[in-house]
Amino acid sequence: MISQRDATATDGSSRSRRLLLVAGTPSHPSGEHEFGAGALLLAAALEHVPNLAVQVEDHHVVRDLSPGDADALVIYADGGPSHPLHDAWSHVDGLVRGGMGIGFLHYAIEAPVERGAAELARWIGGGYLEGVSCNPIWSAGFDSFPEHPITRGVGSFAVEDEWYFNISFDPPEDARIVPILATVPTMETRAGPYVWPSGPYDHIVAANGRAETVMWALEDAEGRRGFGFTGGHYHANWGEPNLRRVVLNALLWVTGVEVPEEGVASQVTADDLAANLDDPVVQ
Repeated sequence: MISQRDATATDGSSRSRRLLLVAGTPSHPSGEHEFGAGALLLAAALEHVPNLAVQVEDHHVVRDLSPGDADALVIYADGGPSHPLHDAWSHVDGLVRGGMGIGFLHYAIEAPVERGAAELARWIGGGYLEGVSCNPIWSAGFDSFPEHPITRGVGSFAVEDEWYFNISFDPPEDARIVPILATVPTMETRAGPYVWPSGPYDHIVAANGRAETVMWALEDAEGRRGFGFTGGHYHANWGEPNLRRVVLNALLWVTGVEVPEEGVASQVTADDLAANLDDPVVQ
């Protein structure tokens, strides 16, 4: 399944774990929803990790996955009716039940209610639900973190992004879920506008003062791992070291690779951020 988007160093070493990053197709203006460029950047940041092979592929690959092809599948793509798993939910469910880790970045955490929402809830505890969750553009700050491999080495940071919140968890109080990134949106954020529909929603406003989880991890009783991350709308945000570290840590964790005590170290330059961008999509 090696493709032109394969960003793993070829050094002849024996690598025991395989991470597959699935990148969605262009859908937004330049700098937004840069799924291919973002996935390649994350893959390149993991090149130095021993015993790990990372591949970046487009969505067609998921239908051809067999048990053992990947230790973890992480999808960075549009969701809803355009979700890469639109015709592969049951196929991927079999792989996850067999032990494959699973993760979703940004819009990919929304599955159509009629097809995929039940699997998403089983794999990572829940996702974005239209009319319940909301998607404003806002600056979210994080300065405290739970003790978890994903938070190793992560320091305080604040980033403006399309951070989804009021995620629909099923069940709502799922003891398996660890909130990795949580913060309290301002009243101005809750009052909107949201990206779509513009809102505000009464139930979002009424919850003023409540902390909201925007990244979480789940490990079930059988040791199967999954996570969701609601940021990732703006490609430039991968330049924030702590945001990048928490996602890179999650990629290792979900693949079953030990996360270093100080987290994943990486360097990203302006040239790195400018590489592999999609052609602009006319809106």
